[in-house]
Amino acid sequence: MITIDNLSKTYNGVTVLNLEHIEIPKGQSFGLVGNNGAGKTTLFSCLLDLIQPTTGFIQNGEYKVHENESWKSHTASFIDESFLIGYLTPEEYFYFIGDLRGQNKADVDALLASFEDFFNDEIIGKRKYLRDLSKGNQKKVGIVATLIGNPEVIILDEPFANLDPTTQIRLKGIIKKMATDRDVTVLVSSHDLQHVTEVCERIVVLEKGNQIKDIMTSPETLKDLERYFSGAEAQAALEVEE
Repeated sequence: MITIDNLSKTYNGVTVLNLEHIEIPKGQSFGLVGNNGAGKTTLFSCLLDLIQPTTGFIQNGEYKVHENESWKSHTASFIDESFLIGYLTPEEYFYFIGDLRGQNKADVDALLASFEDFFNDEIIGKRKYLRDLSKGNQKKVGIVATLIGNPEVIILDEPFANLDPTTQIRLKGIIKKMATDRDVTVLVSSHDLQHVTEVCERIVVLEKGNQIKDIMTSPETLKDLERYFSGAEAQAALEVEE
């Protein structure tokens, strides 16, 4: 389980994140949506101990993220291309991540073979450095790398951005498959409301750092989100916050 308690982040007197309490049960596929500046990436950065919260804490399993690094052994993430090592080839990067997670070359190769369609013959065996790949192909590498070593928590920030339609469809299949494994907790942030409602069983809406909605996904969820982000409901929510 992931627990977020009394979490806030303030920069120069401006609070960009303010969450009272959120619990994400083990095995849940959890979606995070919101406009630019809503606090999605800030929350994920706190989840990964990339930034320190101003108040409160996040607990991943048995460990508070900012106090203990033991949670890292069962957590994998891809936020953006800064997580990659540009001077490595994809294969070198995959083997590097595998070594960190106790996987040998054969283990990694077996995993990569199952993603042949996802790679679309553009990643493996091309003798290109990661820095020379397109943004979309860099994202493919980063996403697949999160799966090495069978982590229990996977965090993906805007995984559908920069991907072509075919790859987006394949990625949705990958995330849905992970979501059926009740031992894996998947956290996804996205601007694409349709994609996130298709792959996540629960969705939290952030607005200016505050939690506005917490929805268990249903056939009506996409329409509800579209109605909110169309303007009238969002404005009413903000007026209540103010």
